[in-house]
Amino acid sequence: MKKFFAKLKSLIPTKRRLIQLYAALLTNANLKGFVNGKIYQGPTKNGCVPGLNCYSCPGASGACPLGSLQNALASSGKSVPFYIFGIIMLYGIILGRTICGFLCPFGLVQDLLYKIKTPKLGKSRFTKILSYLKYVILVLLVVVFPLIYMLRDVPLPSFCKYICPAGTLGGAMGLLANAVNDGMFSMLGSLFTWKFAVLVVIIVACIFIYRAFCRFLCPLGALYGLFNRFSFLGITLERPKCTDCGRCITVCKMDITSVGDMECISCGECISECPTQAIRYKGGKIILPDNEIPELATEEEKAVITEKRKKRVTILKIVAAVVAVAVIAGSLVYYNFIDAPAPDVGVEIGNACPTDTLDRVGEDGTFDTARLRGRVTIINFWGTWCTPCVQELPHFDEVAAEYDGEVSVVAIHSSSSYGMGEPEDYIAEHYPDSKMIFLRDVIDPDNPYADKYYSALGGVSTYPMTLVLDEYGIIVAKYVGSVTYDQLVAAIAEAQQ
Repeated sequence: MKKFFAKLKSLIPTKRRLIQLYAALLTNANLKGFVNGKIYQGPTKNGCVPGLNCYSCPGASGACPLGSLQNALASSGKSVPFYIFGIIMLYGIILGRTICGFLCPFGLVQDLLYKIKTPKLGKSRFTKILSYLKYVILVLLVVVFPLIYMLRDVPLPSFCKYICPAGTLGGAMGLLANAVNDGMFSMLGSLFTWKFAVLVVIIVACIFIYRAFCRFLCPLGALYGLFNRFSFLGITLERPKCTDCGRCITVCKMDITSVGDMECISCGECISECPTQAIRYKGGKIILPDNEIPELATEEEKAVITEKRKKRVTILKIVAAVVAVAVIAGSLVYYNFIDAPAPDVGVEIGNACPTDTLDRVGEDGTFDTARLRGRVTIINFWGTWCTPCVQELPHFDEVAAEYDGEVSVVAIHSSSSYGMGEPEDYIAEHYPDSKMIFLRDVIDPDNPYADKYYSALGGVSTYPMTLVLDEYGIIVAKYVGSVTYDQLVAAIAEAQQ
C-alpha cells in the first residue's frame, strides 16, 4: 500500500510542471479552435507569447515571437522591425531562458516525451558541441536568409517554413486533425512531407535525449540564452559559498558549463543538489522559495521555519488553482463566445471571397474552392483564346512551383473555347507537370453570355482577371487585365502578413 501511495504521489505535478501547464493553457486558450478547426484572429494575436507556439495552432491566443521576427525581417520593407525586437528583448531581459524551463509549450512537450521509460542518452562532449548548432540556425535561418530574400522582395521565414516542429505539430497537425479541414489534405506537398519527417525525428530524439530540440535546434532558446546573465529572473550562483564540487553540472541535463550560463533553462534541479546552498533563484523570494536555509541554533527553530515554508507552499498551490480556474473560465468566455465579426462575402478587397464547385480540367471530378482555406490562394480567370491570358500564364506556373506547399494557384478556364481548342489539349502540351490547379467555369444560368464563377467574383467581359486571397479567404488584391510576376510576389507577401 505504501508503494501505491508513493507512486500516486509521484504523479502529482511539481510546481514547475504546473506553471508549464498553465502557460501552455494561456498561450492556447482558444479552446473553440480545436472544435471548429479555425484559427483565432482576435486582438490578442497582435501580441507575441514568450515561448515557441505557432500562430496557426487552432488554440493559439497570440503570435509566436520567432515567427513574428522572421516575418518582420522578411517583409519589413527594408526597415528595422523595432516592435518585434523590443518585445523579444523585454522577454529576454526579464525572464531569460526561464521561458524555456517554465513557459514554453513545446518545452513541456519535450519534458513529457522524456518521461517515457526508455534508455536515455546522457551528456557528452559531442552534445556540448552540438548545442552550438542552434546559434547557427538563429543567425542563418532566422536573420540572414529572411533578410536576403527581403532584399529580393520575396518573403521567406526560413525556420518556420523548413524546420519548426511546433508549427507542424500545433499548426499543421492541429488543423488537419479536425474533420472540417479534410480539404487541406489535397493541398499537401513535398514541403509538408519534409516537415512531418523533421517532427517525427525530433519527437523520437526527445524520448531518448533530454530536450533534444531545445538543446540543439531551437533558435528562440538561443536568443533568450544571450540574456541569461543579465535577466531579472533565473538561476544564480553565490560564488563565495561555492566549493566547486561540480554536482550542479553533473545533475543538470542541459549542456551547461557553469550555473546560469546560456544553456541553463532555470529548471532548478541543481538547487537541491548543492551541499552549501550556493545556488538559488534570482527573485526567489517573490516567485519561488529559494534553497537558502539559515544556520539555526536549535531544532525547534528549524521546525518552525519548515512549518512556515509548508504553509507558504500550500498557499501558493491554492493561488495557482484559483488562477487555473480563472484562466479556463476566462478563455471559455472570451474565446468561445466572443467571436470577431466575419467579413462580408463580396468581390472587393477586404471581402470574403465567394466559393463554388467547378469541374477539373483533364481530370474526373469536381473541386470546391472552399477547400483552399488555410493558405494564400491565387485565382486566375483565363482562356486559350485570350492572348494576354496565355502570355501571363507562365508567371502563375512559376509562382506555383516556387511557392509549392504554401500558395495555391488556381487557373479557371472560361466555359467557352471560342474555336481555339479545348484547354485540356493546351494544358497537356504546355503545362503537363504544373503545380497549378486547373478548373473550368460553367455558363451562368442567369446570363447565358457569361461564366458563372467569373461573374460571381465581379468579372465583366474582361480577361484575364486575377484575385489573391489570404489564408482565411479574404481578398487582398485584384487585377483586371494582365499581371506580372513581381505583382504576384508582392501580393503574396501582403497576403502572408
